[in-house]
Amino acid sequence: MDWKGKATKIIANSLRVKEDFWAHEGDKILSAAQIITKAFRSGHKLLVFGNGGSAADAQHLAAEFVNRFRLERPPLPAIALTTDTSILTAVANDYDFTEVFVKQVMALGRRGDVALGISTSGHSENVIRALAKAKDLGLFTIGLGGGDGGKLPKVSDLLILVPSSETPRIQEGHLFFIHLICELVEEALFGEDKTP
Repeated sequence: MDWKGKATKIIANSLRVKEDFWAHEGDKILSAAQIITKAFRSGHKLLVFGNGGSAADAQHLAAEFVNRFRLERPPLPAIALTTDTSILTAVANDYDFTEVFVKQVMALGRRGDVALGISTSGHSENVIRALAKAKDLGLFTIGLGGGDGGKLPKVSDLLILVPSSETPRIQEGHLFFIHLICELVEEALFGEDKTP
């Protein structure tokens, strides 16, 4: 196997997808940053959730907001709904796995909060149901996916899609989104230039 050639091809593809992602969805990414900034500024919170790698992304995003990203500043109210195994297993056992995020959105979500659902395929039923419930409760819903978005368009007030059908490239785009959002929101709230 040509290891270097293979790696070079993967890297080139990853860079191209990120460039296309910014070119196609840049305005929506900026809108997401402004919406989350406005929610934090007005005392509201961010609920974020997904499965597998997207669960890890949800936890990553929440951790950056609660702890810090680049600036020393107060914690920001972001909650990953993927972390409490007692809640996840109780709901999955007593009801169904498709309800594990819905119940938490019902318990924690309030009008004016933001719900960010991450699904690489756009077909994760527990993510779709939670975004639908969040919409019903008056939360602003952001769907983060890839390709054609699957079922995310129906339940997202703002839909952000990585232009790829390859799961690794989509997930790399999601990480780019997470870091960009964190830096923009943090700078807007606590940087020298405090305009959103």
